[in-house]
Amino acid sequence: MNLAETLRIEGGRILATLIRYTGDFHLAEDALQEATVAALERWSDVNPPPNPGGWLMTTARNKALDRLRREGKRTAKEEEAMRLLQEAPVPPDDQDDRLRLLFTCCHPAIAPLSQVALALRTICGLTTEEIARVFLVKTPTMAQRISRTKTKIADAHIPYRVPSDYELPERLLPVLVTVYSVFTAGHHAPTGTFDARVDLASEGVRLSRLLTKLMPDEPECWGLLSLTLATNARRGARVDASGDMVLLADQDRSLWDHQAIAEAAAILDESQGRRRPGPFQVQAAIACLHGSAPSYGETDWVEITALYRVLEEMQPTTVVRVNRAVAEAQVNGPEQALALLADVDSDWHYLWVARSDFQHRLGRRDDAAESLHRALAAEMNDSDRALLEDRLAQLE
Repeated sequence: MNLAETLRIEGGRILATLIRYTGDFHLAEDALQEATVAALERWSDVNPPPNPGGWLMTTARNKALDRLRREGKRTAKEEEAMRLLQEAPVPPDDQDDRLRLLFTCCHPAIAPLSQVALALRTICGLTTEEIARVFLVKTPTMAQRISRTKTKIADAHIPYRVPSDYELPERLLPVLVTVYSVFTAGHHAPTGTFDARVDLASEGVRLSRLLTKLMPDEPECWGLLSLTLATNARRGARVDASGDMVLLADQDRSLWDHQAIAEAAAILDESQGRRRPGPFQVQAAIACLHGSAPSYGETDWVEITALYRVLEEMQPTTVVRVNRAVAEAQVNGPEQALALLADVDSDWHYLWVARSDFQHRLGRRDDAAESLHRALAAEMNDSDRALLEDRLAQLE
């Protein structure tokens, strides 16, 4: 495994552990960056260390310790960090560190959007540019937001730990949203090819499982686990032999992980029995309906449309409205679906892709091409752009 792969797969775990040792986001990030520079100087892609992640962890830990030793005057917090760095053994894979970091990012004192942004930066290792694309904002704006959030954690002395049981309910929603954002960044990467960060999809599923163990009586935790399992189960059919993206309607469903889909459906049935519905359970129900359909044409679009209407009442967002319109088009036709999007305006490219599809089905080819041009003006990953450029070429 080369350095880039090591950082992509293990960088979040290493950073989370460094933050536990040092209690300082900036110091931990600087130490990991210095270790990365050292790796660039000493590693060979042909002959990397036997345990690349362990090498980076040990080197970054030593870099952090060296920096603390150089400080003439240290605070009590820094003295404690030195003690931990000197005495604590380096864990081979301390999964709890990322859970601690997740709850630190989702402290109630931090704004919701900043919670997700910081988690994507630290736990997932996404670049600031990638996170900016997720939120449809400029990269400098996102950089300032993340920097301010780290400073707030330090100034407010927000603890790096999993909260006590009585604190968990107030953290539940932002934690669920953040874990789902982690999963989404892996399921459909914001930059590069759409499957460039499939490791994050697996991490999202893993964190979802951890949350069900931490909060087993919360139906939405189980809903999130069901949603991530059912969605991730389609991974094997999403890329063709040439590496191109395959849309849901064209996927070979024999390549889906039907065992994972069955597990997701069973989890959903159990969580719905608690009669405390929430948006993640609704989305899981939609994902399970897609997973259980023998073919695209045999999908229960009537039920999916009804579920999207319920979801929009819970979450009246552009994303939900666009997905609802796609389902409505299958049931009530493209004209009614297009009417649902008439008052929606956003730079999200999928809004314009959906409009283009409906317009094309209505025979309005010029309008469909114009909508695709509008879609292509937006930020998106390379896979999406290649697909839309091909579609536009066929249309024109």
